[in-house]
Amino acid sequence: MKVNHAVASRKRTKKVLKAAKGFWGERSKKFRRAIETLRRAYVYAYRDRRVKKREFRSLWIVRINAAIRERGFTYRGFIAALKNKKIILSRDILAKIAAEQPKIFDKIVETTMK
Repeated sequence: MKVNHAVASRKRTKKVLKAAKGFWGERSKKFRRAIETLRRAYVYAYRDRRVKKREFRSLWIVRINAAIRERGFTYRGFIAALKNKKIILSRDILAKIAAEQPKIFDKIVETTMK
């Protein structure tokens, strides 16, 4: 007896084409092209979830560095002073404080750089 896989294959095709919606040309219309493109897209998505974390960390460092240089110190010295004083603040919080609450950031700098 021959088994018919029509339901399963149609379901798989619909799932792939739905995920490929918005791709250009054949990539959103043809099953095989859609699979190729999606596979590549998933690889990029996986990689870039990790890259995003690196890019945000470097952005925070740039923002802290800019704020600390306005006050006449270096980023390296500031981070070292924070560690010596055992003040535990993450770089994202420091960057946010530096951008949104300059008075509070001044207090932090004043406390650490004594």
